[in-house]
Amino acid sequence: MTKAELVDMMAKDAKISKVAAANALNSFMANITKALKKKEGKVTLVGFGTFAKIRRKARKGRNPQTGEPIKIKACNVVKFRPGKKLKDSI
Repeated sequence: MTKAELVDMMAKDAKISKVAAANALNSFMANITKALKKKEGKVTLVGFGTFAKIRRKARKGRNPQTGEPIKIKACNVVKFRPGKKLKDSI
């Protein structure tokens, strides 16, 4: 599903215009991003799941083409853990 398809479905379900649905979705994504940028970034949507920021440590990897070892820098990544309702519905 694409963002445009999601906006169409939101507009239809909520009986609002596509512009309003797109604004709502953009606001939702912006606020999730803003919350995850904080030091203890975590967003919990009860029944749906939890977005959490974690720090990956620096590690050694291997270039798959040449086989030579490389260093992979430490970085922040976002993990999503689905909630019970979402798990049960799938």
